Amino acid sequence: MASSTKSIVDFGGGDGVLIDVESHITKGLPSVTIIGYASKAVNEAKDRLRASFANSDIPLPKKRITINLSPADIPKDATSLDLAMAVAILASDGQIRMPAKNYAFLGELSLDGSLNSVRGLIGRILAAKKMGIKTFYIPTANLEQAWLIPEIKLRPAHDLRDVYLDLAGILALKTIPTGAGKMIAASKRTEVIDFSEIAGQVVAKRALEIAAAGHHNILLHGPPGTGKTMLARALCGILPDLDHSEVLEVTHLHSLSSSGNSKIVVSRPFRSPHHTASTIAIIGGGPKPKPGEASLAHRGVLFLDELPEFSHYCLESLRQPLEDGEVTIARVRDSATYPADFILVATQNPCPCGYWGTSKPCVCTAASIAKYQKKVSGPILDRIDLHLPVHDVEHKKLLEKRTSISETGAIKPRVERAYAFQRRRFGAARFNNSMTNKEVRELANLSPAAKTLLDSAAQKLGLSARSYVRSVKVARTIADLSGEINIEPEHISEALQYRQPAPTL
Repeated sequence: MASSTKSIVDFGGGDGVLIDVESHITKGLPSVTIIGYASKAVNEAKDRLRASFANSDIPLPKKRITINLSPADIPKDATSLDLAMAVAILASDGQIRMPAKNYAFLGELSLDGSLNSVRGLIGRILAAKKMGIKTFYIPTANLEQAWLIPEIKLRPAHDLRDVYLDLAGILALKTIPTGAGKMIAASKRTEVIDFSEIAGQVVAKRALEIAAAGHHNILLHGPPGTGKTMLARALCGILPDLDHSEVLEVTHLHSLSSSGNSKIVVSRPFRSPHHTASTIAIIGGGPKPKPGEASLAHRGVLFLDELPEFSHYCLESLRQPLEDGEVTIARVRDSATYPADFILVATQNPCPCGYWGTSKPCVCTAASIAKYQKKVSGPILDRIDLHLPVHDVEHKKLLEKRTSISETGAIKPRVERAYAFQRRRFGAARFNNSMTNKEVRELANLSPAAKTLLDSAAQKLGLSARSYVRSVKVARTIADLSGEINIEPEHISEALQYRQPAPTL
C-alpha cells in the first residue's frame, strides 16, 4: 500500500519547496530505503525512524519500506522531513487515517521520539501557504516563531506519539489558528545606549539621526577613545520599532543561521563582526549557503569597527548589498539570494596607532600610514553617504551629571515622522537612500536655489556623480526631519558638511 504526505525544504535563499513524501510497503526483508536525491543527513533518517518508533511504542512494519521524496531532481538536505516520513509510513501501514492534502509536517526526530526545532521554519511555511497548505504539524519548540505567520493553523507536538494519537483519532492535538499573527511583547526588546549617556559629540549625534531617518551609511573617523563605538551602539535606539512584517522577515533570516532555530527577533539587529571575519562570514555562503552578517543585519545596523583592518576582498564584497540591499550567492549546484538592507556604520582611525594628526605622538612611519589609509577603496567610500570626524571630548565633561531627559526618546519621534514621510512618498516601506536617479529627479523636490548651491559646491569639492546624487538624498532626509516639502539651500549645506573625508598624507 502506498501513501503520501507533504513537507517543505529550503531551496535557495531560504525559499521553500513543497515535497511529496511517499511511502510504499511491500513484502520482503525488513528495511527502509529513501530515494529522491536525499543527502546523507536525510538518508540517516532511517535509523532515527527505527529508534523513534520503538521508543514511542509504535510498531514499525517489519517489511520492505520505500520512501520517495518528490520532485526527485531537487536536492533534499533537511532533517525536518523526518516527521513527514514517519507519518507516511504509518498511513501506508494503515495505523492512521490518510492525512488531508492541505496538511504539511515539519520536524526532526530524536531517538526517543521527541521533535526537535526546525531551521528556517518561517520561509518554508510561507512558501507552503502560497501553494494552498493551511495546516501545519510542527515541533512545540517552533510554536512561538510560527505564530507570527498570519492566516494558518498550527498543531504543535512534543513527540511522534502525539502526532500518532492525533491522526489515529485517539487524542486530538490542539489546533491553534494564528489569525493576523501574534506580535511579541515590547518587554522582550533589547536595551540600548541612550544618546544622553554620550558626552558631547553633538554633530555626530545629528549625523546619526540623519542616517537613521534615511537609512544612510555613515563613516566616523577620528582617534581612539573618542566614543565612535558608543555612538554606533546607540543608533539602534533611535530607529523605529520593527513592525509585524519586519519581525517575520528578520526572524526568518536569523533562523537560517547556525543558531537560533526557534528564537524570535523583536529588536533591530546590531551586528558587529570582528575584523578577522572571513568574506563568507560577512556575506554568507558555504557548501550549503547560509546568510552572513550582512543579511543578519537586515533592517538593522552592520557595525564595522576599524574598517581598514578588514580584508580587501571582504570590503569589496559589500559593494552589492550597499547598492542593491541584497546578497546573491552563486554556486555550481544552486544559488541563493538573501536580503541585506542595513545601515552601515563604520569607524576608522587616522593611522595604525591611531594618533596621527592629534596632540599625542604618532609612532607610525609615513609608509605604514599611507598603506593603512589606502586599504578602503574609493568605490566603497563613495557608497557611504556621511563622512565626519569625531574629536576628543573635554575630560571635565565625562563625569558631569546627566540630565534625566532621554535624548534618544526625543530623537526617535523625529525619525519615525521622517519614516512616515518616506512611506507616503514611495508608497511602500522604502527609504531615501534607495532612491533611483529617476526618483531623485521627480520626487526629491530640489528648489532652484538649492540646485545652484549644489552644482557650485560639487564643482569645488570634486564630487563624483554618485556622491552628487547621494548628497541630494541626504538633503532630502534632512528636509524630511524638518517637515519641509522642498529641499532648500540650508539642507544642501548641512548635507555637504557630512562629506568630510578622513585626512590623508
